[in-house]
Amino acid sequence: MRVALFIPCYVDQINPEVGVSVVRVLRRLGLNLVYPEGQTCCGQPAFNSGFFDEARGVARHFLDVFERESFDYIVSPSGSCTAMVAHYYPFLFKELPEYHERAEALGHRVREFSDFLVNVMGVRDLGARYEGKAVFHTGCHQRRELGILNEPRELLRNVGGLEVREWENEELCCGFGGTFAVKMPDVSTAMADEKIQALDKSGADTLVSCDSSCLMHLGGRLKRTGRDTRVLHLAQILDSGNGR
Repeated sequence: MRVALFIPCYVDQINPEVGVSVVRVLRRLGLNLVYPEGQTCCGQPAFNSGFFDEARGVARHFLDVFERESFDYIVSPSGSCTAMVAHYYPFLFKELPEYHERAEALGHRVREFSDFLVNVMGVRDLGARYEGKAVFHTGCHQRRELGILNEPRELLRNVGGLEVREWENEELCCGFGGTFAVKMPDVSTAMADEKIQALDKSGADTLVSCDSSCLMHLGGRLKRTGRDTRVLHLAQILDSGNGR
């Protein structure tokens, strides 16, 4: 199986350690990994802001880069960016048959990290160990577009030493929403505070998600409000222990 890594901007530019953990986890499964060097942003910021022509330009480049070689799967540690490619690229190219067909074909091979582990590789226990009490935040795109709800929790439940707790209104958005946080900062902050209040009530010391953008938003607010909650991507939890 040949697997390409699709590393989102937030991981590449802000949390590269997440990408390192993804590689370590997948390599332990014996996968042949390739990182296409020409990859850039998937175009989601432009798309969400209504700049469809600009988003199409980025999407064309994405298709060109990931079609250069024959990959069985393209794996990304982001529900948000996976949804952009798998669900919205076909929409972007709905009036351009050639690109629409290419987008549909590629979209079927793009899988979010936890979805790939559980539903493609059939893996639920990676031998990881992490001491703590955690809550899991499902990003909006992962929940509403991809429907990947149970897979991350299955993986977390098999981490030694980790207690996974439930928390109030887990389904609520964290308030980031890409450019939404810039355009509506007061509302965005209030939404983050609502999530943090629920986190406090849960008694958890660790916040886990599959989206670095959500973690950046909530992690920043946690720091600003004087909390020392650990904020980690699922890949980092699964990469813990194992001799490290």
